[in-house]
Amino acid sequence: MHPLGLSLTASHRYIGIAPRCACLAAALLLVACTRQTASQTIAAPPPTPSLSSGRIDAARLANVANEPDAWLTSGRDGNGSYFSPLKDINADTVGRLGFAWDYHLSTTRGLEATPIVVDGVMYAVGPYGRVFSLDAKSGKELWTYDPQIDGQYVRYTCCDAVSRGLAVWGGKVYVGAVDGWLHAIDAQTGKTLWKADTLVGRSPKLQYTVTGAPQIAGDVVVIGNSGADFSERGYVSAYDLQTGAFKWRFFTVPHDPKLGPQEQAHLDAALKTFDPRHQWEYGGGGTVWDGMGDEAEHRLLYIGTGNLAPFNLKLDGRRGGDGLYAASIIAIHADTGELAWYFQPTPGDQWDFDNVQKLILADLNIDGSARQVLMQASKNGFFYVIDRVTGGFISAKNFVFENWTRGLDPKTGRPTPTEAVDFTHTPKLVYPSTTGGHNWQPMSFDADTGLVYIPAFEAGQVEIESSKRPIGYFHGMYTVVPVYPEDYNPAALKDLFGSLPSLESLRATAGVRGKGGGIPKTVSVLRAWDPVHQSLVWEQPVHVPGWSAGGVLSTAGNLVIQGDTGGTLTVFAADTGRILRRINAGTSIIAAPMTYKIEGQQFVAVMAGLGGGMGLYTPYRPQTAAFKYGNAGRIIVLKLDGGDVPKPALVVDEPFTKPPPREGTPESIAQGAMLYTKQCSRCHVMGRGILPDLRRMSAATHSIFYDIVLHGVYVRKGMGRFDDVLSESDARTIHAYLLSEAWTAYETAGVKSAQPQIIQAH
Repeated sequence: MHPLGLSLTASHRYIGIAPRCACLAAALLLVACTRQTASQTIAAPPPTPSLSSGRIDAARLANVANEPDAWLTSGRDGNGSYFSPLKDINADTVGRLGFAWDYHLSTTRGLEATPIVVDGVMYAVGPYGRVFSLDAKSGKELWTYDPQIDGQYVRYTCCDAVSRGLAVWGGKVYVGAVDGWLHAIDAQTGKTLWKADTLVGRSPKLQYTVTGAPQIAGDVVVIGNSGADFSERGYVSAYDLQTGAFKWRFFTVPHDPKLGPQEQAHLDAALKTFDPRHQWEYGGGGTVWDGMGDEAEHRLLYIGTGNLAPFNLKLDGRRGGDGLYAASIIAIHADTGELAWYFQPTPGDQWDFDNVQKLILADLNIDGSARQVLMQASKNGFFYVIDRVTGGFISAKNFVFENWTRGLDPKTGRPTPTEAVDFTHTPKLVYPSTTGGHNWQPMSFDADTGLVYIPAFEAGQVEIESSKRPIGYFHGMYTVVPVYPEDYNPAALKDLFGSLPSLESLRATAGVRGKGGGIPKTVSVLRAWDPVHQSLVWEQPVHVPGWSAGGVLSTAGNLVIQGDTGGTLTVFAADTGRILRRINAGTSIIAAPMTYKIEGQQFVAVMAGLGGGMGLYTPYRPQTAAFKYGNAGRIIVLKLDGGDVPKPALVVDEPFTKPPPREGTPESIAQGAMLYTKQCSRCHVMGRGILPDLRRMSAATHSIFYDIVLHGVYVRKGMGRFDDVLSESDARTIHAYLLSEAWTAYETAGVKSAQPQIIQAH
């Protein structure tokens, strides 16, 4: 048994490694199609819409305070607060909270979105961009919408084929499908009104996908994409709300200057912030895969951008640079698509410190003055408060332990770098990890308490520059591989990386500072943060180990509600953090809950199902509900005086069946193990997971293995073809390795299935 849990022979000790963004297997591809072109729009004959279904407009959203029963956007209001004024469920009544109904989505993929409830109808989105319309009181299905995704575009999805939300506006439901199409659906009937191709230069070899929620901004709907870890260039695209006609596109980073003039003026300025020898073949990064907002008063669209690409900006003697506008918060004029202002929390990002975390707009009294602000708990570990009209820096402070900077300039917010985390020549222990101090899980702002409730993650990672090590270039991570300290074992990693320093020596040079001088253990924690004074008010650790905390809801009932991967929905007192109630749901929860009221009855709803970077690329740990009960995704709805939440049956692993005959030599099996690590392990874990354990392939699947891997016969099932990165000989060595592992598992009778801990990030 491998020290990290993977059963291996002594001659080839390999482990699964998931990339920084925990992406699906991908191909090496130079960036292409940088020109700005209008996307294809396909219109469908519109059915007659209902005047009472999905009728949200700017006036209604601006007056959402007068509709306390509704939940009109992913974050309920136009500010993205994830706060509800409802208070029937409160500290005195929460003990009566119980099961109302649930709805099964027929999926085992991750569920990260928060439903929207408009006029008694719930709209929810699941994996791939599939939409569900339900009676919000009873859970009765009204309609479902299948975007009919093209499976050729699924293998590059980061992270998992999830969707983080939809938008309802003007009688329409807008949703981005994972294959890059933006769909407008009639809210009453579920029929397609139009769909637009959002990918520039669409090709099966493009490495873009769409997992974020669309954003309404004035007269347009805006959508971003992911792919910064896969050699793509970031942009957002805007489409007419009524017709789907292309309006404008905003690129976040420049293209290779050798390809000609930049498309937009802000890119000329950005180009000056890149090293002249920047590796433009890796796209530049800066994708917008979540975290948008809209300011109707000032006609501004706010976006957060992803990491720079590649990660190591100093490879081969390069000096790096700020790399605008990656790892930034940007305001765009919604009418024209032109830059209004930008703020870059992490200039010269080398640590995957995306700024796509949810943005919250608020009006705060700071130093005696009323300020219109934008708040974000960034992946880099700092909580930022900036002026949302001008982009001016107001304040920031780290809300988790960090060692990547010596501090921030108090006037500009610009960080001062430290050599303690420069991994160019030797591995370094970096805090926070590439998962971030806060990731995509929504935080919540309660104006009554004045606090922001952050699902935080205390963790570091050992960053290893791999370009001159055995594993070399690793698609999805370039040449920088992150390893959690718990998984860092130099002896076990030697075959992949060669000689490595001890963890003790890395801790000693990690630049630890501050009270106590200790480095925190990997843990998820809910933190109540005062954004005015930039201070911690209270905190509660999540009782499941690792990256396990879900998104957050707060209410006027003085409640904060959060789920976790253990399948528990925990209710806290918003002012003190006291635990008021724990409800065992039996299904892992990572999405943010929401609440609404119908006919005088308040409900709390949450989408439950483990996935994304929290589940797809890490085998389910025994503490998670997904491990114990499986991962059948569902919407769980609670009400006062409800019953116990029904739990799925416990999962029992079937014994391994006798595999087909072994293949290959010890040398080819070792080569197959390396290729499996680089191309397959990021999705297919060896153990109980969302996607199949390939040691358990049936004889029929073995017989078409090469057709699946090289010829794409399972493309419609979401398994892309890999003949652009794997030869037939490569596929044979992988098959030989899988057979070897299957025989090891089969012959180890009575021993539990191996549960490897994939070195994961994001």
